[in-house]
Amino acid sequence: MTIREAKLKLEHFCAYQERCHAEVVSKLYDLKMTSDEIDIVIVHLIQENFLNESRFACSFARGKHRIKYWGKIRITNELKFRQISSTNITLALKEISAEEYANNFEQLSEKCWNGIQEKNNLKRRKKFCDYMLRRGYESNLVYDKVKEFENDID
Repeated sequence: MTIREAKLKLEHFCAYQERCHAEVVSKLYDLKMTSDEIDIVIVHLIQENFLNESRFACSFARGKHRIKYWGKIRITNELKFRQISSTNITLALKEISAEEYANNFEQLSEKCWNGIQEKNNLKRRKKFCDYMLRRGYESNLVYDKVKEFENDID
């Protein structure tokens, strides 16, 4: 594949949805491009604004929080996995307002707690905590919410 063909193909790839640098580099390696050719294509995509890591991070954080109800810890870990800089991660987390974060946490915790069929309170508590922690919410929020739910039962 020529550099020109790769540029066109990757322009479409990046225009379809926001991409991080690692995804684009991986795609170029799949297309059997050399390191020098990859550098040329990446520079072109950045200059033409098809590739923007801070835009990707912000979009990723907003989407994962609003659609999948992920917490800040999970979002941070996923962005680190995608080799996003800590500056961009901080910027992305600012996209989630405190009010929206609290509302989503409340909704998800209510849904989860009411959806657990377990009769044993200890097991129910563990299932709830495991689920919420896996979703990436801070442990202090999760444990405070469990105490609140248990106080409502008593």
